[in-house]
Amino acid sequence: MTHQILVSDPISEEGLQSLTTHPNFKVDINTGLSEDELLKIIPDYEGLIVRSQTQVTEAIIKQAKNLKVIARAGVGTDNIDIEAASLQGILVINAPDGNTISATEHSVAMILAMARNIPQAHTSLKNKEWNRKQFKGVELYQKTLGVIGAGRIGIGVAQRLQSFGMKVLAFDPYLTEEKAQQLGIKLATVEEIAQHADFVTVHTPLTPKTKGLINAEFFSKAKPTLQIINVARGGIINEQDLIHALDNNQISRAALDVFEHEPPTDSPLLDHEKIIVTPHLGASTVEAQEKVAISVAGEIVDILEHGNVTHAVNAPKLNYNEIDEDTQQWINIGQLSSELAIQLLEGAPRAIKVTFNGDVANKETDLITRSIVTRVLQQDLGERVNLINAIALLNEQGVAHNIEKQASQGAFNNYIQVDLTNDTEEVKIGCTVISGFGARIVRINDYSVDFKPNAYQLISYHGDQPGMVGLTGQLLGKHGINIASMSLGRNIEGGQAMMILSVDQPVPSETIDELYQLGGFDKLYGTSLTLPKN
Repeated sequence: MTHQILVSDPISEEGLQSLTTHPNFKVDINTGLSEDELLKIIPDYEGLIVRSQTQVTEAIIKQAKNLKVIARAGVGTDNIDIEAASLQGILVINAPDGNTISATEHSVAMILAMARNIPQAHTSLKNKEWNRKQFKGVELYQKTLGVIGAGRIGIGVAQRLQSFGMKVLAFDPYLTEEKAQQLGIKLATVEEIAQHADFVTVHTPLTPKTKGLINAEFFSKAKPTLQIINVARGGIINEQDLIHALDNNQISRAALDVFEHEPPTDSPLLDHEKIIVTPHLGASTVEAQEKVAISVAGEIVDILEHGNVTHAVNAPKLNYNEIDEDTQQWINIGQLSSELAIQLLEGAPRAIKVTFNGDVANKETDLITRSIVTRVLQQDLGERVNLINAIALLNEQGVAHNIEKQASQGAFNNYIQVDLTNDTEEVKIGCTVISGFGARIVRINDYSVDFKPNAYQLISYHGDQPGMVGLTGQLLGKHGINIASMSLGRNIEGGQAMMILSVDQPVPSETIDELYQLGGFDKLYGTSLTLPKN
């Protein structure tokens, strides 16, 4: 049988050799196709290889009757409709490691170019000007580098700049004190990096947690000499806040390879005299492009010839195609419980424990566990986490995991509990599925509760005293936040209490600050959950 593969974007032909020379594969390279042109030919292919130019839309995926795998020769998959591919049973893969060295080296190049005003000096001299005083730079030696996101690229940048004599502060939710000491760097918070760093480099995925992570508050705490770069993802640095900080001399310089909207055709960032820019070149080296082509070509062969999957972005090809409705309910409530747990935990977990009680212990516990772990890790690692790689990534981050199955049923016929722990605290979320009432969360830490997960919640810990519910409702009403339902719990009368308000709108941090000012609240959390689609 011959597998037909379409390459619709420019890809290193040397890297595709494992496909082009394979007797069972026929590869067509046809770039620059419009959506209409792609719609006409896509039914003929089992595999599609793209970079960032081809937009793999829902319409294309629905038309791709024989397509089994879409490969992104790179990391980001923003140009692929992942959900539509998953629903069609099409595997989406990428090459997450191929550009590590290139992105690392480009980050170092951006820092050096920024520190020594190289682009500006180059342009000036090309214009026959000789302005040595205007382009006086700064040394990296004995300066402090702040690394936000200590994965492969972040650590790679840190190690290279340590050779310049730089001291390194690093923030990453999964970076331990022990690992930091081994690397010769100091563990720090984002706030500490803002206060002490001379240079900052960003290397996190773009998630709801990291969007706008570098913002006006960060710049207000920074040294006026701070220089910052972003070769990770646009949106991690708030672009308007960055311009304001530069215009008001809160920081000194910036260098950007990525932008919130690409290409940034009308962006004021492009003309700002204190910002140097490159057009998303982090992975644009001959070596990186060859590596990612080799990676996706080899994996396509592995998938279509042997059924092996390594770098899946989604997971429709696991042996879980026939999931009964009851098991799906447990998957859904397990995901919601873990998503809630990670939002209530301060910092990243160092251990995850999942306990199954009752008949649910005899179901697809591996799939349920993987679903739980995926939701936990996605809060910090983003879309790269899926059912296939969740456990491997958990091990890579050094997070211990333990699964317990108990026949005893306790208060509920079936019950799952998710425990997340780190060095400072533990969060426990218990859930069940009740016949006629559906999935419920029935435990938060030491409190018995009963609520149906909603898109948005306000959760409070406070003293068990009259008036707390009324005060909260009044303030939410003032801000136009409607309460859908309420669940209350307490340990003893007059002791500590918990209130869970399901609300129709997200609760902004400013509203939470106002609630704290009313007094009586120990902790408040505005949570959001990804509800399953019907």
